[in-house]
Amino acid sequence: MTRARATAIGFGAVILWSLLASLTVATAPVPPFQLSAMAFAIGGMIGLIWIVADGGFTPLRGIDWKIWALGIGGIFGYHFLYFTALRLAPPAEAGLIAYLWPLLIVLMSGLLPHEKLKPLHLAGGAMAFAGAGLIIGTSTGFSAQYLAGYAAALACAFIWSGYSVLSRLAGNAPTQTVAVFCLASAALSLLAHALLEKTKWPADIAGWAAVVGLGLGPVGLAFYIWDIGMKKGDIQLLGIASYAAPLLSTLILVATGAATASWNLLLAAGLIAGGAALAAFANR
Repeated sequence: MTRARATAIGFGAVILWSLLASLTVATAPVPPFQLSAMAFAIGGMIGLIWIVADGGFTPLRGIDWKIWALGIGGIFGYHFLYFTALRLAPPAEAGLIAYLWPLLIVLMSGLLPHEKLKPLHLAGGAMAFAGAGLIIGTSTGFSAQYLAGYAAALACAFIWSGYSVLSRLAGNAPTQTVAVFCLASAALSLLAHALLEKTKWPADIAGWAAVVGLGLGPVGLAFYIWDIGMKKGDIQLLGIASYAAPLLSTLILVATGAATASWNLLLAAGLIAGGAALAAFANR
């Protein structure tokens, strides 16, 4: 597989993640950890079907325990800390801090073998982050009383960026391992749900369809193709291009009438596109 093709496949995950907000809204009143357990279970089943169709579980034998720890810790750890951050801090500020992960991917990529971090990568990452900041916005400003929530958001940014970058070093591990990551994350999410939440089911057929959609796309297929992109694609470009997710998500909400268009949205689009362009130019 060529680097360009792997990058394009990896960007498919960004497109799928842009559906996360609209699908999650449609699943109300299902609480976060219960929703994660349901969606991760569906995402894991996708992988199991793929594994069986591809000849069985032989490729998963002999995988180092560190790979399992990286994958399960990365996928479940990110979501656990993200939901915790939203519980302990205002969503706008928590979301903005959590969305440091694409910029952190760009910065951490410079530590990888055969990767070179250039000034234009940093400029592009900063520009795209500014664009994401315009979309996510801030409501009350940062306050010391929400410090625990901010810390959880920052931790989840480091966990996801660390998982993504370290996946490059685990390049020999087959992407089928993501199926186990998802199923383990489903089990851990179910435990967190049992300890922290009350069970609530989707209100109607549309809600159930949204749960299935999450499991098939943003919380399923997205992790498999992101794994391909991180292992074989252009990691700096993918990191910066990931800021397209909140932009596309907002555009979808605007299209469905759940949000309104604004000049901030147009400016954010320009900043994110400009940041990605700088990264692409640096790589050329």
